Amino acid sequence: MNVVAEMLLTTPAPAAIWATLMLLTLPAVLVLASPQGVRHPRRALRDVAALIRERADRRRQRTLEAIAATQYADEVRVAADRAELAAARWQERWEQTSDDVTTAWLAWLDADARLRARRSAAAFGTPWSAQTPTEYAARERFLHRAVREAAAHGWLPTAAVADALAGRAGWDPRLHPLEQELVVCRAAEGHLRDRYERAVLAERAARHDAWLARTTGDSLRQESWAATDRATRLRHLLLSTAAGHAGHALAARPGYL
Repeated sequence: MNVVAEMLLTTPAPAAIWATLMLLTLPAVLVLASPQGVRHPRRALRDVAALIRERADRRRQRTLEAIAATQYADEVRVAADRAELAAARWQERWEQTSDDVTTAWLAWLDADARLRARRSAAAFGTPWSAQTPTEYAARERFLHRAVREAAAHGWLPTAAVADALAGRAGWDPRLHPLEQELVVCRAAEGHLRDRYERAVLAERAARHDAWLARTTGDSLRQESWAATDRATRLRHLLLSTAAGHAGHALAARPGYL
């Protein structure tokens, strides 16, 4: 290594000055290196300037693409993380609705068993009793108490209590207590059957939503991996290009080994 090269490599200021001079004289060197450039120097300078601008534009474009790819990869990764959390919540919702279906099914079976027992008892008929005001009041109290107990156990909706107190929606206080029990059991069986059917529909909807959320999360996660890989490749390409330019500039220094 000669003295000039050693000075350029060890002392920053002369090296910076020399690099600046090389950049300033590069267009002239390129022009003079071509016979066509010697004959038409202005045209050659314009061509060199256009080439330099084109390379700068390409590098700027690659830089913008790398920045955009990195931002997109970050956004997709965040969206994938949120989608996975949402999928986990929908999975919990589906499991809950599955448990609700089982609970509703068992409750309906119990109500059907009670209805069958009351039907068997009603087959023997009801004892006769006079329709006196006292008997009517007793039957009315029995009906109200039976409906309240059924609603408290969840066998009937709470609105049934108001209907029974008002004597509407099929609640007849004139019926014998055995007949009233049969009416209560029949209403409870119908109510619990409807609740089971609604639970089945809710479970189906929750299962579909859970599947959709899981599919969306998987798709976003795959897109996140692809976007991250693309952003990484663009950054590596940008760094390798910059390193190549720096290597060319260093090799152009006098005395470089």
